[in-house]
Amino acid sequence: MSPLKKFNEFLESEILRKKKADKERGKSLKKEAERKEKSLKEFLEKIGLKEENANDVIENCYDIIIFLIRSKLYVDGYAASGYNAHEAEISYLSKLNFLEEDIRFMNELRYFRNGILYYGKSLNKEYAKKVVDFLKKMLPKLKKLI
Repeated sequence: MSPLKKFNEFLESEILRKKKADKERGKSLKKEAERKEKSLKEFLEKIGLKEENANDVIENCYDIIIFLIRSKLYVDGYAASGYNAHEAEISYLSKLNFLEEDIRFMNELRYFRNGILYYGKSLNKEYAKKVVDFLKKMLPKLKKLI
């Protein structure tokens, strides 16, 4: 996995573009993230985290975080598209004053989630637990920003 490019590099390459703020789309994405969060919480309470569902939990956590980042991007008047769009969205965390270690972990999570989605990679319960803890850490700050 290569290091994450800087936010401005994604702007220069036009993977990220400055646009008119789209607060309605941002609000809709935040609402969907909250729906996914509620569903994940219910899933974890009723079924629990197991080796067999670790990939599902990891994917859901990733989706919740990326939806909130994307929501903030739209509210602030940015949009990402094309190859490396998710990396560009993650790079926005630096503009939002997130810790470098959190940005690195989110990029790692993106990489592993892609492994699940496109290459059939199986991740374990231990890593899924780290991802759930990461989600719990990120949610308050992300929600406060939107």
